[in-house]
Amino acid sequence: MHQNTGLSAENLSVAYGERVAVKNISLSFENKQVTALIGPSGCGKSTFLRSLNRMNDLIPGCKVTGDIWIRDKNINSPQTDVVSLRQRIGMVWQRPNPFHKSIYENIAFGPRYHGTKKKKDLDDIVEQSLLKAALWEETKDRLHNSALALSGGQQQRLCIARSIAVKPDIILMDEPASALDPVSTSKIEELIAELKREYCIVIVTHNMHQAARVSDKTAFFLNGEVVEYDATPTIFTNPRKPETNDYITGRFG
Repeated sequence: MHQNTGLSAENLSVAYGERVAVKNISLSFENKQVTALIGPSGCGKSTFLRSLNRMNDLIPGCKVTGDIWIRDKNINSPQTDVVSLRQRIGMVWQRPNPFHKSIYENIAFGPRYHGTKKKKDLDDIVEQSLLKAALWEETKDRLHNSALALSGGQQQRLCIARSIAVKPDIILMDEPASALDPVSTSKIEELIAELKREYCIVIVTHNMHQAARVSDKTAFFLNGEVVEYDATPTIFTNPRKPETNDYITGRFG
């Protein structure tokens, strides 16, 4: 039943204590597509995104109910190995968070942790990941320098390279360009367009123009619910729901 989708959530709810942040959401994400999650601050988009690779497990008092499927596996089952799950579902955060290590070690860390030991194999993974993240030409002569010496935009591309290095199926991005300048932002957007040839990508963004530029489908969140989910051009030019139209046209949010 879940074979065609990269990832799907069924009847997913998330509560922090008494406060329900995400209410009974069902969404499917296709392989080789970008899905944007949009909506005003506090509407549940980032909470929903973090549920997709069990990041909310780390928050005390957070309760998640419902199912999340990768193909025929329910990742919310207690038997799920969360470490290998996060290998399959990469995460890129709002602010670049490179390790306090060299550029090379930032990328080799994950594959080494998951069992790749040979230097040649690690060298290949580092090069391929940096190439895919459009960062190889800028870093190939300083792989053993600190990642913290890179610019903000380069650091974010490094974090994308780091998530690619463990060969995920899905990449989650939580406002990946909101801390960056316009030039770096456009590089990240170009990169997303390239990466979707290989990955299922789900991106939370406050920037409606960005959602319109990078995504194939868009889900509009409001008060912890999905109001509307459709092809991106439809959401932005011909939404069915008045709340979507009000948000798109800037009447609120």
